[in-house]
Amino acid sequence: MDKNIPNTTENETLAHLGEFGLIARIQQRIKTNSQVLIGIGDDCSVCTIPPGEVLLTTKDLLLEDVHFRREWTDMYALGWKSAAVNLSDIAAMGGTARYLHLGLGIPSHTPLADLELFMDGLLALCDQEDVILCGGDTCRSAQGLNISVTVQGSVPQQEVCTRSGARPGDAIFVSGTLGDSALALLQLTQGEKPLDEIAVRHHRPQPRLELGRTLAQHGVAHAMIDVSDGIFSDLGHILACSKVGAEVDTRLFPLSRAAKNYLHHCPDRRAQVLRGGEDYELLFTAAVEEQQLIADISTRLGLSITPVGRIHPPEDGFRYFDHSGTLQHTSAGGFNHFGS
Repeated sequence: MDKNIPNTTENETLAHLGEFGLIARIQQRIKTNSQVLIGIGDDCSVCTIPPGEVLLTTKDLLLEDVHFRREWTDMYALGWKSAAVNLSDIAAMGGTARYLHLGLGIPSHTPLADLELFMDGLLALCDQEDVILCGGDTCRSAQGLNISVTVQGSVPQQEVCTRSGARPGDAIFVSGTLGDSALALLQLTQGEKPLDEIAVRHHRPQPRLELGRTLAQHGVAHAMIDVSDGIFSDLGHILACSKVGAEVDTRLFPLSRAAKNYLHHCPDRRAQVLRGGEDYELLFTAAVEEQQLIADISTRLGLSITPVGRIHPPEDGFRYFDHSGTLQHTSAGGFNHFGS
């Protein structure tokens, strides 16, 4: 905890401190740099981006009992994840994350100790990725904790990665492992306790900013997206934007040892785990000839990158090999906020 911040007693709540007291408390903890000309304390933040780069902006909401439940996650992890889901979007565009703006709708009875833990987690990831919290807003929430985060980054215009550049013949790659976050959520909803190495993937995901930036710098990724709604759904976004088809092999999907062991004992949950979201890995397409360069990048970053399929002409549609090796046709399916 910052030595300039008064210690919070166990019984203090936001009602004791008030909105401006909370803002002042947060402001004392913020790092700055020469790119932030005006930070917290004015009507707008004023920031710069390097010459020759374009601005990237992304926003996400995290609503209590929709995106998270307080009984399942601690406030440090919630702060971390609130930043991570936005930083992952910057990674998917090949950018460098620079600035974060935080909006909080908070019940007045919220303990100040909880809010400090939330800020601990959010600022820990910001510090890790050299991102500056430079503005936001707070207000009272009548029901539940509501979190709104906006992150801005930048990237050289010629290096921007989008969802629309996939080409027939491209290989499809995914970083890291899939399904751990969905498995953790599934176990929590079933009243089971996930293993720590599974739970951390759900509560404290790692945005793949270094990988995204490296792929953009090398011009490797023809199309890219982060896996937030599930690999089938997010690959479907690439197919729709690029107007192509695809074939993937679910037997190639990279799974952690813990996930493999779980699915060995509970094979009936395989589809839920594989189609689940919130992995925040990067899914991208690239020319087959780039596989050695991609393998070199994987080794240099210490992060696995696995080929899982190919891009096809649009008339082939979207199809996949299931666990038994049977070829199935499918539509993009993953998490949908407004689905039944």
